[in-house]
Amino acid sequence: MAAKKKSTARNGFRKDEYIVYPTHGVGRIVGVEEQEVAGCKLELYVINFEKDKMTLRVPVTKCASAGMRKLSDGTIVTKALETLRGRARVKRTMWSRRAQEYESKINSGDLISIAEVVRDLFRSDSQPEQSYSERQLYEAALDRMAREVAAVQDVDEVMAMQTIGETLNKSARQKAAAIEAEARDEAA
Repeated sequence: MAAKKKSTARNGFRKDEYIVYPTHGVGRIVGVEEQEVAGCKLELYVINFEKDKMTLRVPVTKCASAGMRKLSDGTIVTKALETLRGRARVKRTMWSRRAQEYESKINSGDLISIAEVVRDLFRSDSQPEQSYSERQLYEAALDRMAREVAAVQDVDEVMAMQTIGETLNKSARQKAAAIEAEARDEAA
């Protein structure tokens, strides 16, 4: 039997606040409740992940060890968007090992690490298609990044996706222009 408690700030989190849970992304704390589990009373954050249609209950005392954190601030979002403009760093290791690294970066909940995955797996229209597993990881990272950018900038996810897409495409055009200019210089 769960009894609702007053919504005061606990561990720095409070009701109706957006947070980031590493393995699920951006969610909203919809309440704090007390439940009895195995004879012990536990205070739990009730977190709703609207897009995934999922509710998660996290013990108040375990939120730090679970990696739950507040949304990034504007400077971190700016830094993440700058990361997208950087050069893709694809290691020359087996795909399975890289996929594991990408997956762990996505599940870390760190916006900069997620931006690195988006940058590394992005393919412009002129590049060859991605494999199914590459596309799945890219879309997971892009979705996770867009949700946090949308929540921080107080826009909808479509606008956040547009911002990220424009940044990636602009970066790809600049790289293509630089390669083209380099080829002209060599030919001259």
